[in-house]
Amino acid sequence: MIVYHGSPQLVTVPMYGEGKVHNDYGPGFYCTRDLEMAKEWACPEERDGFANQYRLNMEGLSCLDLSKKPYNILNWLAILLENRVFDKSYPVVMQGKRFLWEHFLPDYKKYDVMIGYRADDSYFSFAKDFLLNIITLEQLNRAMKLGWLGTQVVLKSQLAFDAIEKEMSYIVPGSTYHPKRVARDRKAKEDYLRIQEEAPMTGIHMYDIIKENWRNNDPRIP
Repeated sequence: MIVYHGSPQLVTVPMYGEGKVHNDYGPGFYCTRDLEMAKEWACPEERDGFANQYRLNMEGLSCLDLSKKPYNILNWLAILLENRVFDKSYPVVMQGKRFLWEHFLPDYKKYDVMIGYRADDSYFSFAKDFLLNIITLEQLNRAMKLGWLGTQVVLKSQLAFDAIEKEMSYIVPGSTYHPKRVARDRKAKEDYLRIQEEAPMTGIHMYDIIKENWRNNDPRIP
């Protein structure tokens, strides 16, 4: 598998055990299969960055792909809740978190590689709105596709880090790709506001899932 990592720094050798604890799937090396997306993420500011290209040998690696059945958006959300920091001042959020952990959290830590949604700050706020019962499950599912962020490939184990090899690096002009990143985020937020304006009383909210005691195989999960 060819993957790319966008960063302000040149990353020649990804190091196991490094990385932020509170990323979507915990510590790991976060990549994308989309070169253009990596270039945008290389430029969080209007300064030049690097899109580093790697070859990942998947032979012998276990992979959890959250973008495919039998996994669903509630599995992804349960993992996100275990790793990202949510505001604990909302009891309804904590109630939703406990329910999803109990019934929808996969045993993801045993895998070498993970594939799934990426949740930057905007998409993280969409998930929070769902837990606050502001949007429905169907609206959340649509919101996660806004901006076409695609999926991320995350190396989790030492075995996965041993299986990746750098091929080349691209210098990314910040003057070109930082505005693209900003425009993508702005468009996603604008589209999300339109989703929010739809009738919020229809559809399935987080409190419905808890009240009806849903399980992972419920046919109503998109």
